[in-house]
Amino acid sequence: MKEQKIAILGLGYVGLPLAAAFSKHFPVIGFDINADRIEELSHGFDRTKEITNEELSETLHYGISFTNDENHLAACTIYIVTVPTPIDAENSPNLKPLLSATETIGKFLKKDDIVIYESTTYPGCTEEDCVPVLEKISGLSFNRDFYCGYSPERINPGDKINTLTKIKKVTSGSTPEIAVFVDELYKKIITAGTHLASSIKIAEASKAIENAQRDLNISFINELALIFDRMKIDTNEVLEAASTKWNFLKFTPGLVGGHCISVDPYYLSYKAEQLGYHPAVILSGRRVNDSMAKFVATKVINLLLEKGNYVKGSKALILGITFKENCPDIRNSKIPQVMMELEQNGIETDIHDPLADTALVEHEYGLKLATAIPEDKKYDAIILAVAHEQFRKLNPRALLASAEKGIVYDLKNFIPRDQVDGRL
Repeated sequence: MKEQKIAILGLGYVGLPLAAAFSKHFPVIGFDINADRIEELSHGFDRTKEITNEELSETLHYGISFTNDENHLAACTIYIVTVPTPIDAENSPNLKPLLSATETIGKFLKKDDIVIYESTTYPGCTEEDCVPVLEKISGLSFNRDFYCGYSPERINPGDKINTLTKIKKVTSGSTPEIAVFVDELYKKIITAGTHLASSIKIAEASKAIENAQRDLNISFINELALIFDRMKIDTNEVLEAASTKWNFLKFTPGLVGGHCISVDPYYLSYKAEQLGYHPAVILSGRRVNDSMAKFVATKVINLLLEKGNYVKGSKALILGITFKENCPDIRNSKIPQVMMELEQNGIETDIHDPLADTALVEHEYGLKLATAIPEDKKYDAIILAVAHEQFRKLNPRALLASAEKGIVYDLKNFIPRDQVDGRL
């Protein structure tokens, strides 16, 4: 393998660990359009907490350079795209970040360069949507002058065990030779090994169904929670009993947020509908999971009423806004929807999360977080929404205005059953 210089475009939860890993083997430029992000990384600070400050300092020692100046990309030979692929208000794919990054690469693309996409998308997106942009801007021909690969990211934000190098990596390339090249490239950093797919579309599809499968499994459990709530039986106790069978899949009910599981099924559905097929199962799972925020808010309201509270004017504290425990990632969090439902019913609501970036929450959701649990304020309802380790020693009942009328609702099965009034 000849000497290469790698550019990573997008330095979020996926791009930064990838840049750090490759920097131990190749010269690397980490590019991001967010100037504040570049400034922080250049000074050894990662707000996502995906790599420690010590690891980041080590990465800087290897010679990685972080920049928001696209002209620095000109010297690179391999471009790896790790930008977000969100959905719009109609749950359709928003390819603007992906195509914008592609346009940037097109300005600097040279003969024999390789563009590898890691951003999750639908099968066909790389070759049908991105390649034409590369050709148009660069003036080069695909698979003659430049080549592409696809290797879907498998980052699990906040997971310090299943990290980038320890998760098997799917790889692919636009020609058989480039596929082998891409596979060998990732073998440099992935200790868990690689799986070389036969085509870019196969690799794209594999990523799409990974998350769609998990979304469907969770939607089934969430639907059970809706049913068992009407039966007045505890879903978690049912799951505990059922899981004694060796082949029972251990999923739990909850709000489904984050950048992958709550988004990727819509990408797959979009492509299916383009081809004339309506994916009934995938979309039914999405409908169930998207309904859970309203269900949680309604449950809290009913619990307040059962204890003789006036709903309008009640005060609620939500503990946690990130989409998962022990992680600062707020992407597609469903907690703001819970808060909106409560406030529409006249409940004054505060949110506290020790891990979330308060400025980012305000920018993304227009919400002001309580930087600490107010010492001079008592609540009628406490909602444990995210099972952060920082909440483990907390006594939520001590935050209630009334021990008799106040309620504690646990979305995460985190608090002992005898200390809560309801749980999901």
